[in-house]
Parts: sequence; C-alpha cells; structure tokens
Amino acid sequence: MPAPMPTLRRLLALVLAGCLGLVALPLHAQGFTTTATGAYVIDHNSGQVLLDRNANVPMPPASMSKLMTLLMTFEALDQGRITLETRFSVSEHAMSFGGSTMFLNTQDRPTVDDLIRGVIIVSGNDASVVLAEGLSPDGTEEAFADLMTQRAREIGMDASVFRNASGWPAPGHVMSMHDLGLLAERIITEHPEFYLYFNETEFDYLNRAPDNRFNRNPLLGLGIGADGLKTGYTQESGFGLVGSAVQGDRRVTFAITGLASAQARAAESERIVNWAFRQFVQRQIVTGGTELARAPVFMGRAADVGLAPAEDLSLLLPVMMDGDVTAEVSFLGPLSAPIMAGDVVGELLVRIPGFDDRTVPMMATDTVERGGILTRLSTATRVILHRIMGDDPAAASS
Repeated sequence: MPAPMPTLRRLLALVLAGCLGLVALPLHAQGFTTTATGAYVIDHNSGQVLLDRNANVPMPPASMSKLMTLLMTFEALDQGRITLETRFSVSEHAMSFGGSTMFLNTQDRPTVDDLIRGVIIVSGNDASVVLAEGLSPDGTEEAFADLMTQRAREIGMDASVFRNASGWPAPGHVMSMHDLGLLAERIITEHPEFYLYFNETEFDYLNRAPDNRFNRNPLLGLGIGADGLKTGYTQESGFGLVGSAVQGDRRVTFAITGLASAQARAAESERIVNWAFRQFVQRQIVTGGTELARAPVFMGRAADVGLAPAEDLSLLLPVMMDGDVTAEVSFLGPLSAPIMAGDVVGELLVRIPGFDDRTVPMMATDTVERGGILTRLSTATRVILHRIMGDDPAAASS
C-alpha cells in the first residue's frame, strides 16, 4: 500500500476573474470612511459585513439598548406568556424617569401594545421599565437586566452587559455595534410581525404629550426604504442609530454611534445607506456542478476525475475592486477509486480582497470504478519505479 499522497492544489484565479469580469480595478467601495466612532454595516441577505469600525468595542448604547428589552418582549409574546392586550401596572420607579417618556403615572394600566409603541416611537424610558418589571422573575428592573445579559450571551452578543432596561447611563452598561447589528438582524428575521412597529411614525398615549409623539428615526419618510429601528443619545455616547432599509431585493442593517449631533447622525445614516446599496453588487462566483478542475485517481478505471462545486456561491462584492478574485481547489490526491459521482472529495477556497475567505465543497463529477487486476499491477509497478527514481509518487497515478 503506497504512503498517503500530499495535498495537491490547483489555482483557479483566471477562471473566476474571467467569470466576474473583475480584474485589478480601484477599490473605491472599501475606501469608505465614517465619522461615527463605532460602526457596523451588514448585508441582510448574505450576512456579509460591509463596514466595521470599532464594531466589537463595548460602548454606552444609550436608548439603542431598548432593542434588547423589545426582543425579550417579542419572545415572551411568541411563548404565550403575555399578549398584546396584557396590561401592566406602573411603579413609582418606572414613573420616576425623565428624558424620553410616555408620561405614565401609577394610575395607568397600559397594554403591552401601548408599551411597545411607547418604547419604539417615543423612546419611553418609563415604558421600558414597565415592560421589564412586568416580565422580571421578581418584579424588579435589576433582575430583568440580568436576564437581558444572560439572553445576550445565548444569542452571541458577547460584548453586551445590561444594568437596566432603558439604556439610562449606568456604570458597566455597554454594547458593541456588532451586538446591536446582530440584535437588529434577529428582530427582523425572527419577529417580522412585530418589526412592523418600527416603521410607525407617531404615537400619542392618551394625548399625554402631543409634542413628543413622533418617531425619532431620521430615515423614515426619506424614500430610501428605511423601516427601523432605534435611535439613542446620551452625553457620554453621543448620537447613535440602529437602522435598516430595503431597496429591491436587498436589505442593509447598520449600527452607528458617537456622532456629534442629531443632524450629523441623520446625514451619516443616510450616507451609509446610499453607499451600501450603490457600491456593492451581487455576483455569481461559481456555479454548482460546473467542472473547475480535474484530480488524478489512484487504482481507477479512469486516470482522473472532474471536480465541481457542490453548490452555487454568490457574494456581494464592491462595484470596483482592487485585485483579482482568486480560488484554489484542494484535495488529498491522488483520489482512491472507487469514486461515486457527487462524492465530496475536496474544497474550493475563494479569496476576495478585503473580505473573509469562503469555502465551497468540491464533488466528483463522474463515477470512477476501481480498476481490475491489470490496472492494480500496472499502478503498483509505476509506484515502485517512481520511488526508486525518487520522483513524486503522485505522478504514478497519472
């Protein structure tokens, strides 16, 4: 039995570059910079990260952390623990908050539907606390905040620590832009029926504060497809926004923070949305089942076998790129017969400048049966001769 053969590789840079029509163009899309101190932009359909600036750095999230309170409320609704008609009492603690509020008092019994609108549209600190106390295991906001942190860990938000339900400034209350983007994506994907709330522009609870009834999201109504999610501001955090927009069959979600003013937040948010939709295009990288290489076969009735991607690979790429899209097929070769068509025998590694590498399984395009006694004797003889001569034994299978 011959020793295991080394991994053989085939470069496919010209094949992929030819398919895409992209070779050594200036990288304008990747040169985008933002005035936000932290930013995370993701393409919803593909999951590709389009922009990352300090995205994993924990920062004060201000009212953007209310999205976590909302997620846990939506999950409680899905679990049947509450309904939109469920009414919660208002504690002195909830009523004590200033800043953005629904102007609730202890005589009120708002419904969950009222409170959701109060959190999303008027950014009610009091509404957030009422939801937290109503869903808390012991009726306190502190215990609910602990649950928020625990739930955040369960869904991959590793940089988030919650001290309260509203984002009120507190030592150690932090989130990363990555976590906020992940949270927004989860709400959009897992709770589409409740995501519709984020596109509402007005809510006036019992005519308490008609001047405070408008949604603070500056992108709504601009005609750029924006339909969510949440603004935030404290003196420590600056102005931030978790936003999402749809144009055609694409959705872009982003989180930014650290802007100097509400005007700067609005301008930078619109700029990011326009950039993300204009400077990237969906490209078919490889087509499943299309032969890209051939691999030598050991002890087979055929000397080699075709290799094809087992699935399509489509990626969102900058309209203008710096460098080639390159790929490499790898397999442990020569492959040993018998091989069945469709067997996964290697992988395709795709490298794109400025993006994470992608891999696609490679499958055999044909069935290669094991050779008869004459094939085995002939192959064994070639292996012995090549070893004696000091040549690469892999050539013995050719």
